[in-house]
Amino acid sequence: LTGQQWCLPRGETWERKMLSRFMSGSVRNLEREYNCTVRLLDDTEYTCTIQRDAKGQYLFDLICHNLNLLEKDYFGIRYVDPDKQRVSVYICECGKRFFVFILMSQPPFTMCLRVKFYPPDPASLKEEITRYLVFLQLKRDLYHGRLLCKTSDAAMLAAYILQAEIGDYDPGKHPEGYSSKFQFFPKHSEKLERRIADIHKTELIGQKPEISERNFLQKAQMLETYGVDPHPCKDVSGNPAFLAFTPFGFVVLQGNKRVHFLKWNEVTKLKFEGKTFHIYANQKEDKKIILTYFAPTPEACKHLWKCGVENQAFYKLEKSSQVRTVSSSNLFFKGSRFRYSGRVAKEVMEQSAKIKREPPEIHSRCTVLEGLLLWVEESSPHPSSPTHQCVC
Repeated sequence: LTGQQWCLPRGETWERKMLSRFMSGSVRNLEREYNCTVRLLDDTEYTCTIQRDAKGQYLFDLICHNLNLLEKDYFGIRYVDPDKQRVSVYICECGKRFFVFILMSQPPFTMCLRVKFYPPDPASLKEEITRYLVFLQLKRDLYHGRLLCKTSDAAMLAAYILQAEIGDYDPGKHPEGYSSKFQFFPKHSEKLERRIADIHKTELIGQKPEISERNFLQKAQMLETYGVDPHPCKDVSGNPAFLAFTPFGFVVLQGNKRVHFLKWNEVTKLKFEGKTFHIYANQKEDKKIILTYFAPTPEACKHLWKCGVENQAFYKLEKSSQVRTVSSSNLFFKGSRFRYSGRVAKEVMEQSAKIKREPPEIHSRCTVLEGLLLWVEESSPHPSSPTHQCVC
């Protein structure tokens, strides 16, 4: 179970949206069953029929059962609104029925299975199927410009992907320039392509796919932008910035560089008022700092705050019984209240250690076509900085 609360597309409120639907009569005309398509991390699609009164958790459990996935606390089903705003709605929450989701959206319903909480040490995950899914997510992050790294690291990561997907270099199958057929990054040079091919040809011979994937995970986990899901904001000077929450703490990116990093045990409070987001922290020698940023809309700011609260609870707390309801504002002022519902990282790892079964078969590896690592629409943008567009 993942604990994200519902967040509306920007510019909307619950009351306004619900009122418009009731006035239009759409509630009375709702079907009892709806077809849903969930795009998986390997870009295959899973289609199923959902009763309108089913809970979002039912759909999430159905997908995890289909994938034979037990370590599912790291994942969630993400919906991006039809206007392509990068405001993630995770519908797999116990208390929300699919009926509510129907009211807030329009068919056809297409969603994506994605990593919601990045494992602190992905290479040490208990099951290979979980490591493989995190590998696929990080591959997407690399392509969409969220997993930033220097050129030498980029070449190594791409070479691991090549080895995992097509195996050892074979001159009979892989002609000159074969690495250029693969989409690893938003953009890259011919020099980098040659370096990727050199590493693949000479340094990774004999490495099995699962070993290459594990090496990829170990390399990616060391990067400053590992686990970054950027939220676009502006600082107090009006400069663009991207805020993100990772397994290790709160991150601010500007100009593709990390300008602030606060460990979770240093963050004391997260607060928002309208479009203003505040981060309170205590650093070494009792140094207290307050960082302030401005989100595009109040709805986006509230969503940012909720993401921060649940990430801090998941990674910082020892057990879920320590989770408390958090208020967005001061004690004497009315504000939003939110409580993360779900297991915390330590509990998830303890539960994973108890898994004892035969490793499930990973079907995706058997169906990968050479020359295609990641499905990309011809119209897909090639961002040069962490993207906040509709990139599921």
